Amino acid sequence: SSGIGAAYARALAQRGHRVALTDRRTDRLAELALELRERYGASTEVLPVDLAEEDGVRSLTEWIERHPSLHTLVHSAGFGTRGLFAELPVERTVAMVRLHVEAGVRLTRAALPGLLEAQEGAVVLVSSLAAFFTTTRYVTYAATKAYLNQFALGLHAEVGQHGIQVQAVCPGLTRTEFMDTPEYADFQYDDIPDWAWMTAEQVVDASFAALDRGGPTVLVPGWRNRLMMELLRAPG
Repeated sequence: SSGIGAAYARALAQRGHRVALTDRRTDRLAELALELRERYGASTEVLPVDLAEEDGVRSLTEWIERHPSLHTLVHSAGFGTRGLFAELPVERTVAMVRLHVEAGVRLTRAALPGLLEAQEGAVVLVSSLAAFFTTTRYVTYAATKAYLNQFALGLHAEVGQHGIQVQAVCPGLTRTEFMDTPEYADFQYDDIPDWAWMTAEQVVDASFAALDRGGPTVLVPGWRNRLMMELLRAPG
């Protein structure tokens, strides 16, 4: 209902898709659904669930299984933490693994029978530039995003020949509400130049441009992000 997820919803509605929206914030979902209907004439359905909880994942997978005509699955739910692994509450860490990894795997598995039957469609997993390297205080976040990248690559090898596209999109710094949490209260935004940031719409535009041309499976949007990734990975 916000950030990159909302940008995907708007892009899908603009492309003429019926859009099912899911989030744990019912008020935000209702606002976005109304926007999509009024701006694009899109048919929408609101599915308020918390994908960090078992009941939420089960509810959404069951919904997907009842809708085998699903064409595009976008898994963009996620959050970040800042803190040493040994000091973070284990419940918070496990919730991140559930949300980023388990939910993504289970939703994808629920969608695949319909996609394989149709021999077309797409699975888009919102990963991160952090998937390519890690550092202190972001241990689990980077690990979950690395999983999504490898999962996308392997899945593409299995289903790509059946007309199904799989994409892990790896944005860098993006202007969203992602960091509007107490954990990022001391994050120094002013220390980062404006040119280093992308908007959610720029990320999604790059994602669909790649899907339209048939790849790559792991996408780093923005030439500055790609350059930074290569510099950080280059041997010193």
